[in-house]
Amino acid sequence: MTDDELITAVESLSLPLQAFTHSEHVHLAWACLRRWPLLDALREFRRLLVAFATHHGKPGLYHETVTFAYLLLVFERMARTPALTDWNTFSREHADLLSWRDGPFFSYYDAGILGDPRARAAFILPEPR
Repeated sequence: MTDDELITAVESLSLPLQAFTHSEHVHLAWACLRRWPLLDALREFRRLLVAFATHHGKPGLYHETVTFAYLLLVFERMARTPALTDWNTFSREHADLLSWRDGPFFSYYDAGILGDPRARAAFILPEPR
């Protein structure tokens, strides 16, 4: 799926829930960051995810800290490798982002923080290690 097709499929709520894997979440973050400046991308990524989860009867799936932190992680990688301007190349070069449990995210966040209901409802910065 192209970036625009993915955004449209999520926004139109036509993408099946089971097709929205972790890799597709990362692709959506990428697509939002390619389309909008950072703060707008963050707002749109959040809006799309909340609407998608709610539509599929799973509003509890949305996690604010994971959403914000992962989008910022993708943004940082994009800033470090600005020559990577297509999803396939970016995802190959940063394949670690596509791995949820073994990816870089958990080097910033402890599972205890992520399990806290406050982290689900509002963005929490990672604790220094």
